[in-house]
Amino acid sequence: MSKHSLHRLRWRCRRGLLELDLLLGNFLEISYESIPDEEKRAFETLLYHSDPDLWRYCLGEEPHPDPVTANVIAKIRRAALS
Repeated sequence: MSKHSLHRLRWRCRRGLLELDLLLGNFLEISYESIPDEEKRAFETLLYHSDPDLWRYCLGEEPHPDPVTANVIAKIRRAALS
């Protein structure tokens, strides 16, 4: 991934909720480069969701309907615990 693309993705991880900033930014720094391309695309698409939806997904209050994205969300949650 180019430096410019990574910078843009970091910027998209910045949200209105500090908690989401920390969850998404931590995942981006720790795990993003090691996940398969399909999951990278799912993560990038996930960032188009609203903050309330993202928060519910990350807390596990609501499952994401797409199984690949749901797997990425599980990885985001695991990265937060590491």
